[in-house]
Amino acid sequence: MAKISPVLWAMPLVFAGLTAVLAVGLMRDKAAAVPPVHTGQENEGVQAGQKLPPMLLTALGDLPQFDDATLRQPGVKLVNFWASWCLPCRAEHAQLIELSAELPVYGIDYKDETAPALAFLDELSNPFTALGMDEGATGRDWGLIGLPETFVINSEGVVVLRYTGPITQKVLKQTIRPAIAAAQ
Repeated sequence: MAKISPVLWAMPLVFAGLTAVLAVGLMRDKAAAVPPVHTGQENEGVQAGQKLPPMLLTALGDLPQFDDATLRQPGVKLVNFWASWCLPCRAEHAQLIELSAELPVYGIDYKDETAPALAFLDELSNPFTALGMDEGATGRDWGLIGLPETFVINSEGVVVLRYTGPITQKVLKQTIRPAIAAAQ
């Protein structure tokens, strides 16, 4: 009888182990809460309690734009970093539409092209009070970790909440709405 090499029986065990690790990671309830890997070189960015840094945005087609002064006007508002190529941005879009009926929601289209961004908004509708496009400088200055990323901002331009990940109904109820209430 032929002897089976240890490599042949070890490969299925390695595959099964990796599959188990990936399955557990995908089933995590708070996958968006997994901290990013830091090398010590990154900009930690804007955190709750801090004022917003300046923005360098360009127009997105002929849609209304906003600037630093807009975010310091009276009232609570949201700033949402998004892109047409971002699948989680598509998933959270219905919640942004819901929020836009309650308060101003400003959108920053991050590292995107104009035509796909406008097509995204045409397809799903535009929840944003005003928009701007960012080639990367604003995202870097704000310490953007990934898309989508949402900031709840008070009347003084101070961040009340920074949330990374898609806004689900659960996140809306348990995280975003309490932050909006606290910012008033």
